[in-house]
Amino acid sequence: MKTVIFTDLDGTFLNHDDYSFDLSKDSLSLINEKKIPLLFTTSKTRVEVELLQKKVGIKEPFIVENGAAIFFPKDYQNFDLSFLDEYHGYYILQLGLKYKQVLNFYNKYKSEFGLLGFSDMSIDDIVKYTGLSEDDAKLSKQRDFTEPFLIEDKTKLKNLKNLALTYNIKITKGGRFYHLIGEFQDKGIAVKKAKNIFEKIYNDDINSIGLGDGPNDIVMFENVDIPIVIKNHKGKYVDTKIKNIQKSEFEGSKGWNEMVLKNV
Repeated sequence: MKTVIFTDLDGTFLNHDDYSFDLSKDSLSLINEKKIPLLFTTSKTRVEVELLQKKVGIKEPFIVENGAAIFFPKDYQNFDLSFLDEYHGYYILQLGLKYKQVLNFYNKYKSEFGLLGFSDMSIDDIVKYTGLSEDDAKLSKQRDFTEPFLIEDKTKLKNLKNLALTYNIKITKGGRFYHLIGEFQDKGIAVKKAKNIFEKIYNDDINSIGLGDGPNDIVMFENVDIPIVIKNHKGKYVDTKIKNIQKSEFEGSKGWNEMVLKNV
């Protein structure tokens, strides 16, 4: 049975404060040696993931913008993926809305609800709120499907969520931001669909591992065989109520390395 790994990035594969993955080198070597697909499953954008994959030295499928789409490289392991759509040189399964549709909702209600989204943030704003470099902040604004945002008064969230659903949009919480995303997308749905694709191309069942640290990772945990929660930067664990979930002793990439070595 083939193993496939799905992993969150910020606070999981990457450290929360410095975005480093240096402490995961041992487990990355093992993953590479065993030729295990490593799918970044993230709220980040396609261009951000492409850059990170180059830094890590992999070219694997990935899931972006909180499950909005699953991207497969066109030449991936010589598999026939032509049953998927084509998009920017990839085969893709899109689950989310187009960015324009999400922005129409955001722009209509941002003043009423006191929202500040990425589309209205300057590069300096994004650097301030995320700690990203200026170049990485520019990449984070190149969005295809979803809008991260801050809200002044969190007591308004419930009304905003109800209103968003009338536009086929829902709100999820990440490590730093809330996100306006398509109603029929999340990391869990995307992981389930990706597993189905792998089972189709491998013609076999797969053993799936999922690693994450935030509330938006819970649905991913619910759709993998081995769910693993990484201790967050506050030294705590997101509450999942999943009985068989494993917990790392360490935070960030050190915890990621610890748990991959334990399970691969």
